[in-house]
Amino acid sequence: MTRPVTAYAPRSERKPLYVKVVTQPALAGCWAVNISETGIGLIATPRGPQEGPREGEPVELSFSLPDSGEHIRAWGDVRWRHETGGSVTALGVFLHSFEDSDGVKLARYLATARLQVVVAFASEDEAQGIRAALEGQAVPHFAASAEEARVLLARGDAAALLVCGRDEARALALVETFVDVDEAADLASGGPASDLASRIIYCAPAASERLVALFNAGLVFRALGPSASPDAVRQAVLQAGRERGVRTEQWRMALELERTLLRERALAAEGAPKEPGPRGEEDVGLRSVAMQRVMEMVRLVAPHRVAVLLQGETGTGKEVLARSLHRLSGRGELPLVVQDCGALTETLLESELFGHVRGAFTNAVADHPGLFVLANGGTIFLDEIENTTPNLQAKLLRVLETGDVRPVGGTQVRHVDVRVLAASNRDLGEEVRSGRFRADLFYRLNSFTIDIPPLRERPEDVPELARFFLLHFNRVLRRSASGMSQEVEDMLRAYPWPGNVRELRNVLERAVLLSRPGEVVSRRLLPPGLVSTSPVRNELSGDGSLRARLERVERELIREALERHGGVLRRAAVALGMDPVTLGRRARRHGLWKQD
Repeated sequence: MTRPVTAYAPRSERKPLYVKVVTQPALAGCWAVNISETGIGLIATPRGPQEGPREGEPVELSFSLPDSGEHIRAWGDVRWRHETGGSVTALGVFLHSFEDSDGVKLARYLATARLQVVVAFASEDEAQGIRAALEGQAVPHFAASAEEARVLLARGDAAALLVCGRDEARALALVETFVDVDEAADLASGGPASDLASRIIYCAPAASERLVALFNAGLVFRALGPSASPDAVRQAVLQAGRERGVRTEQWRMALELERTLLRERALAAEGAPKEPGPRGEEDVGLRSVAMQRVMEMVRLVAPHRVAVLLQGETGTGKEVLARSLHRLSGRGELPLVVQDCGALTETLLESELFGHVRGAFTNAVADHPGLFVLANGGTIFLDEIENTTPNLQAKLLRVLETGDVRPVGGTQVRHVDVRVLAASNRDLGEEVRSGRFRADLFYRLNSFTIDIPPLRERPEDVPELARFFLLHFNRVLRRSASGMSQEVEDMLRAYPWPGNVRELRNVLERAVLLSRPGEVVSRRLLPPGLVSTSPVRNELSGDGSLRARLERVERELIREALERHGGVLRRAAVALGMDPVTLGRRARRHGLWKQD
């Protein structure tokens, strides 16, 4: 038995996970680096570029959860695969089903997972103090010997190694041993990256010169000394967990960005068409009058180098329009870099946007150019810009005004030529009036504002989008759903779509995933919440003759259209795809409209 993952379920938080993974098709040296209820990130060292699953292909995964040792067996599809150079390969896998209750085991692990800490050589008093310091924050695992510490660290989920005790020589020998292990466990050897290894917190005695040397070499994360306070230990462990998570996310994002840039350049060089998909089909769902006006503005502003602000509810397709702007701008052959400003902390976002130099912070082992530099000559799209902090907004303003970028921890300034597109789910003007967004940055960004209407204001786009998503997920999920029933199409058109196009996409993904071979998408395959709130569903389920029930459906649809458009008959007629005269006659018959 397998448990399918529902397509419309919200994605759970991604957690670090460093365990060995067995795959089918087989992939040598495969490790997990992070996991959520719906996806897993992998790194591997295949024996050749053709080994293992490719993008879009199914894969079976088998691994054990740390601590509990519970075994997980899952099936998924490879969403992306990237050869990072040398012998290293990174993969992102979407999980769509689990064996028996394995999905529940994984969800329980993710909900209860806490920081794991290995503590070496702690005396009884030290162990008691560490337990008290970490209570409710992290789970300590105690090791009396170096070998026990190695076994505990081999579990793969320890964020930190606390080296305690009073024996200076033994403590330093353990640190140096694990430094050698980290260097040997480089990706080329099939283990997790040394940059993602457990952070060492040194709580034993040592000569100050030796500690300074270890700290400057990046081998010790924190040196607290043998009499560290419980608060200092707790803060060091929490910082180690946060820092390790930041480095993991930076590593993942760097791989994803590198893969995207390489693919776009390859497609541009070969003149190949983009892979079919909702982001490569910019014209889908733009038939309504409202979206035609939006596209007119996009075509008008695209060739001119002015900042564009896209405003609209979440899920309305702001990134799709940003890609259209980039394609029509004359910079289409150059990089388009996308960054969600709401997904990262201020520190990580600043590092991603502006870059950092080696040594700028702990474990910054190499220079990172930053997204503005990588997008030089092209376009950068900053989504959810309303979530940036005032400090970061000031730095963004400086780049917009001067084009000069200075990396975190660096002194050299680099000038870039980047077209900036920004998007917001909220009214930025209102954010400025409320004091949550800098006015000067707002005026730089809103040189040309495009408001994107929500899907409920353009119901005529719904059937076209639904048919496109049905065909798309038939291909991606290897299903054969054969169209939609008229009842489903009417329900989709009448539904208010609070999640907009993204919600419609998820509904169709779920329907296709649950469909049987050749089945027409019917009410059975729609989410219960959509069916129960649909006016079409409610009216059709009433009593009365067919004519009376159809009359009730027509009245409800006309009433909703008139309410949505402020009682303006002509606009309601456009939304319903009807002649205004015909709509007026039917609205009067239902007592919904009187001509003055």
